[in-house]
Order: sequence, then structure tokens, then C-alpha cells
Amino acid sequence: MLANLRQLGYLNMTPIQAASLPIALAGHDLIAQAKTGSGKTAAFGLPLLTNLNVRRFAVQAMVLCPTRELADQVAQELRRLARSVDNIKIITLVGGSTMRPQMASLEHGAHIVVGTPGRVMDHLQRGSLDLEALNTLVLDEADRMLDMGFYDDIAFIARQCPARRQTLLFSATYPEGIGELSRRFMHQPQEVKLLERHENDKIRQRFYEVSNDERLQAVALLLNHYRPVSTLAFCNTRQQCRDLLRVLRNQGFHALALHGELEQRERDQVLVQFANRSCSVLVATDVAARGLDIDQLEAVINVDVTPDPEVYVHRIGRTGRADQQGWALSLASPNQMRRVANIVQEMGSELEWHPLSELQNGEAIQPLVPPMATLQILGGRKEKIRPGDVLGALTSGAGFSSGQIGKITVTDTSTYVAVEQGIAQEAQRRLAVGKLKGKTIKVRILDVSADSQPRETAPAGARRPR
Repeated sequence: MLANLRQLGYLNMTPIQAASLPIALAGHDLIAQAKTGSGKTAAFGLPLLTNLNVRRFAVQAMVLCPTRELADQVAQELRRLARSVDNIKIITLVGGSTMRPQMASLEHGAHIVVGTPGRVMDHLQRGSLDLEALNTLVLDEADRMLDMGFYDDIAFIARQCPARRQTLLFSATYPEGIGELSRRFMHQPQEVKLLERHENDKIRQRFYEVSNDERLQAVALLLNHYRPVSTLAFCNTRQQCRDLLRVLRNQGFHALALHGELEQRERDQVLVQFANRSCSVLVATDVAARGLDIDQLEAVINVDVTPDPEVYVHRIGRTGRADQQGWALSLASPNQMRRVANIVQEMGSELEWHPLSELQNGEAIQPLVPPMATLQILGGRKEKIRPGDVLGALTSGAGFSSGQIGKITVTDTSTYVAVEQGIAQEAQRRLAVGKLKGKTIKVRILDVSADSQPRETAPAGARRPR
């Protein structure tokens, strides 16, 4: 396990890991308060894996997450952490996909389940999920699950778990419901609270006063002025997401939106494209973006001031990670100054205001183009495709250099690979005329330049699906 951690780049513990791992590894229940991106997946993942009996093919650990995206991220990270242990099976149980494949996976057995409360409860009620062997229950981002109204679902699930178990609860904030959960379902939990503040020299915050009528156009001005490669733009409502996406698309930005109305396939594609830097701007609500951990996020734009100052702190904390710097740019109308005052009180420092007029630029501005494009290969884990297979096909087979290839993401039915924008068409063509795992494949470029959501170009050599 230690050797695997070194290979994964886990060389030093983050503060939340250093504070919580001794408690969790000793078998105690734990309530840990830490912000997104602090390394909490490893903080609960390592104790969870330590408690597993690999030879017993039964669900021994379960992680509950508020959203499908976070559940997928947690499952992916647990698989990385478990690479040194043979034959550990991890299943994701989330809404937005059919029950039958999930039930079939459970019938074949699993060690760890990662899921959203609603879907896990569905499986418990149908009898397809057996928790008799469970020894570890994790509640990840418990505050957001409570915000989303999952208290009763969590209570139902906890009652189905064995009384003798370890419960680990992780939360960015500490609302009243956390205390109620701990009293009902935890045994003498120990508490770890790390109220980390963002380093002022890493996240450069600027506020701009705007009228409501100029708010959306101001986002485009910010993007053209600061020229960030990747930007997460937070909106307070779904409608504002849709309106901003339309404005940005009309001005030629490669932008996508993330909200609750998307189908699971669309959500997966949006997240992959943003994470691999083939989409310049991701427009999202707080609920949709909760738990996203994107590397190299240059800027966060608060399109509207959030009424909750803690949410502001979480929003801007998505940028300026590790040793990187980032911009936190906020638009505030005159009627939102009370909200701004609450943020000043929460941050404990004055805010830096700039006039919108300094962003005006009369010169012609080159469109902001993402450095990468995303290829979708129709085939994934079910076809036993691995990232190394794709990298080999593009380098040894198609003749590209490894430096021209970015992130490779393999899902059950599709594989997504980021390539430099300039070689996308040729990479698609060469993959389509070659072979992967001895088979001819269909490849398409996911294009985010025009429609409201990803547009799939027709696979090379294939008719466009209706």
C-alpha cells in the first residue's frame, strides 16, 4: 500500500489526512470538517481499505455521496488507492442509469459500494443490496446531502447497516443536522475541524460592480481580459446557467453547462471535456458543481453573489490549488452589497474592487480556444480497453508523441482521450483506420463550439446516429 501511494504521488499527508488517519485507523467513529480538495478521499479511503477482507466477497464498505459526479470521482480514486490489493471490486450505485446492470453487478459480488442515497435506498428496498457484512460506512459531503434533503434516506440506510461498524463523516460545514446524525448513528465520534483559509497570495480576488442587465456580458469581458485556459462560472439558478451559456456560445466561447436537467451520459461528457481542458468555460450551479475537483483551474467567476458567505469560500477554493495560482472574479449589483458585506465578515479582510471599464478593449480579440480536443472511442471497460492501449495506439500505431496526448478516461462503454487541438482530426482518422485490442473502432470528436451541449461529430466511416 505504501509503495502504491508513493507511485500515485502521495508523498506528504495533507492536514486533514494527518489529523484524521490515526483516529480512523484506530477504529474510532469520526466527524471531520474539511473543504473540498483537501485530500479527504484518501483520509477515509485508506482506513476503509485496511478493514477489508479481500477473500470475503461481500459488501464490507459503503460511501454515500450527494451527487453522481462525486460518487464517480470517489470510486475512481478508491480504485487507484486499491491498486496494490488484488481483486478488490468497487461498484457505483447512482441515479440516471438503469437498475438492471447495477443489480447484475451486485449479484456477482462486490467489496465496496459508492453511491447516492436515493439509488442505494432503492437497492435496499428491492433486496438487491445486502449490508450484512458491512464494517465501514462513510458519509462524504454530509452537509450537502442534508442541503439536498437526504436526511431521511441517510437515516433509512444507516438503520440497515450492522450496529457494530465504523462510521466516518466528512463535511465542509457543520450545520445542525450533522450533530443530529452523529447522535443517532455514530458511537462516541471523535471530531477533527480544520477551518482552512485560502492563501491570499494564491487566490487573487477581485470584485466588479455591474447592473443586472450587463452581468452576463461582463462574464465575456472578464474571460477576454484575463484569458484563463479553464474557468468555472458559478450561477445561482439553472435559468441563469442557460442564459449565460447562450451569451458565451454566441461570442464564440467553447462553453458547456452542468445542471440537474442533463442525462447521465451528457453530464459525464461535460465533466470529461472540462477536466481534460477541451472546454474553456464550465457554467454550473453550486449543487451541480459540488465535489468537483479539477486540476489546473485558472479562474472562478461568481456570476452572481451567493447569499451564503461559506458557499463563496468554497467556490473560490476550486482555484489556486496546490502550488498554483488562480483568479476569483465576482460580479455584484448594487442591491447585493449586503451579501458582499457578509463575505467581507466571513473572509476577515476587505475586498479589492475594480471598475468594469478597465476591461473594455477596443482591439480585436482572438477567440479563447481550449488547448485540447476530446476524442470519444465507442468502447470501454466492458471491452477491456485500458488507457495504455489507447496511448499505444496513438503513439506507436498512429505516430503521435506522448506529449500531444492528454488525459485518458475509460468508462464502462466509452473511452475519452484528450489530444492537442491541432491534431484532433488526424488523430480521429488514424484511430478509425487502425485497430485497438485487435478490433476496428468507431471514433468521434466531441465538439463544444456550437450547440448548448456537446455535439458529437459522426464517427469516421460511420453514419451519424439519429
